[in-house]
Formats: sequence, C-alpha cells, structure tokens
Amino acid sequence: MDMKGAIEKFVGYLRYERNVSPETLRGYRRELEDLRKFLTPPGEPTMPLSKIEHGVLREFVSSLYDRNLEKVSVARSLAAMRTFFKFCVREKYTISNPAKLVASPKLPKRVPRVQTAEEMTAFLDRLPGGSSSHPIHVPPRKNQSKKMTAADRLIPPRDRAIFELLYASGLRVSELVGINAGDLDRRAQMVRVLGKGRKQRMVPFGSHALDALNAYWPHRQAILQAPGPQPDREAVFVSPRGVRLSDRAVRSIVKKYCRLAHPDWDLHPHSLRHAFATHLLSDGADLRAIQELLGHVSLSTTQRYTQASIEQLMVVYDKAHPHS
Repeated sequence: MDMKGAIEKFVGYLRYERNVSPETLRGYRRELEDLRKFLTPPGEPTMPLSKIEHGVLREFVSSLYDRNLEKVSVARSLAAMRTFFKFCVREKYTISNPAKLVASPKLPKRVPRVQTAEEMTAFLDRLPGGSSSHPIHVPPRKNQSKKMTAADRLIPPRDRAIFELLYASGLRVSELVGINAGDLDRRAQMVRVLGKGRKQRMVPFGSHALDALNAYWPHRQAILQAPGPQPDREAVFVSPRGVRLSDRAVRSIVKKYCRLAHPDWDLHPHSLRHAFATHLLSDGADLRAIQELLGHVSLSTTQRYTQASIEQLMVVYDKAHPHS
C-alpha cells in the first residue's frame, strides 16, 4: 500500500467508522498531504510507508518550524500523523508507529472564555422570536423581495431553534446537522444523536428549545412541501431550498448573530457546548452525568470544564466579595 492509497483508506475509516465531522476530515487530509509532499522528492516516488522512521518525521516537523508555523499548528500535524500511523499499524501497512517517538511542542493551557448563564440567556432572548425589548436586527437576504416567501419566513425560527437546541443539549455541530425528524421526540423532549465512533446516545432538551422547535416546525414543513427540487425530508434543519444544513452553514449562522449582537464575543457552535457543560457543572450536576450527555469517552475530557467553571467562580468572587 503506497502512502496516497493509505491516506484515502484512512480518511474513509474516519468518515464511515469514526463518524468525524467534515471539517476534521479536511484537516486530517490536509496535514497528511503536506507530509506526503515532503516525502516525495522532485521526480521521484514517495517514500514507502515501511521506510518512514521517526527521524524522517522529525525532519518534517523541523520544516514546519522553518515555515514559522505556530506551535498549535505543529501539534495538530503531529496528532494527525500519530492517528494515521496507528491506523496503518492496525491495517498492517507498516510495523510500528514512528510518530509516537516525535515529541509534541508544549502548548500553553488555555481556558476558553465561557459566557455566563445570564449573558447566554440575554443573548438568546434577543434572537428573533425572543422576549427581549432589544432584539437583534437581521438585515434581509440579498435579492429578497418585499413580499416574504416561505423561504424568508423559515430563517428566523430555524436559527432560533438551532441556538436553543445547541445550548439546551450541548450537541456537537456535526451531531446537530445529522439529526433526522425520526430522532426527535418532542413529546418526551429527547433527541437521539449519532456521536463520534458512530455511538448513539439520547439527550434531553428543555422547554425553551421545545418552544423554538415547535415554532420552527410549520416553516420547515412549508419548505419541504414547496414545489421544486426534491428536498431532504428526513433532515430537521434545512436551508430555504430544503437541503440539509452543513456544519459550515451552522457555523456561519452562529457567527452572523454573534457579530450583530456582540462583536467582541468569539462565539461558535462549540462555545454553546462549552456553556452547556460549564453551567450544568456550576449548578451542581454530576461530572459523570455531564460526560454521558456530551458523549465523551473519557472523563478526563469532561474534566476540562471544571477549570472553566473555577475561572468563572473566581470572576464572580472578585466582583462580589468586599475583601477580594
């Protein structure tokens, strides 16, 4: 198996067995193609997988530093290599994993800035259909006619439902866009999601998310029943053309509302997942229960949120305590 073929097999494994997001797939492919080009001298074939040793990979890492890449970019490249060669060992394309012997750069521990529960509530209230007296003004779409169509009416309630469900359930963006109508039990307020490793889990959601979904549903039905190209009748979240929303589309939606309401916030779909976990933890939820809700395999992954929760607690203390 040559390296190009192994990369294709690896990407297929990530897509169909690990169920990783399209963005992660693009990232892995980009990092490994970069390595393959390094291992392919001009006019010569790519170095065979069996000949790749840790010394060669160290040279590649040195070349990344020579290109003035940030440490986080180098670490991401090394992570891709380790996972790729681990796959190659499993598939018997090579005997050992040479990337295991290459040291990763030391990265500073960064605690993500998590919006408080009050900030998040105020922001959600400003979304279309919310209770705020200062709602977010969303400019009309390009070429939007003065007379609102079914497609125009779809967008505000759909976007609100996206935000409410992300915050209410702590879903990954790939899990959100993958939800089908049959996965959603609005009566029981539960949603079935397909997480990493194609593992299914049931996640509850609250009354605010339910209200937003109920408000969105008639608009979704109108789009799916409109004449035109065959829509995706299974997808919960669709575009004005009835196509299932992509990860990128949801990220763009989140960025749009954040830019309009809080230009100083760096809000993205994963921020809502962080807020979900941190706020549950702050209110006394068990760490194991949060692990189950988030779909984390390892408890250590969930424990990252304890640091964010402590940071938030210290901010409150510094503001409120008279002797702080």
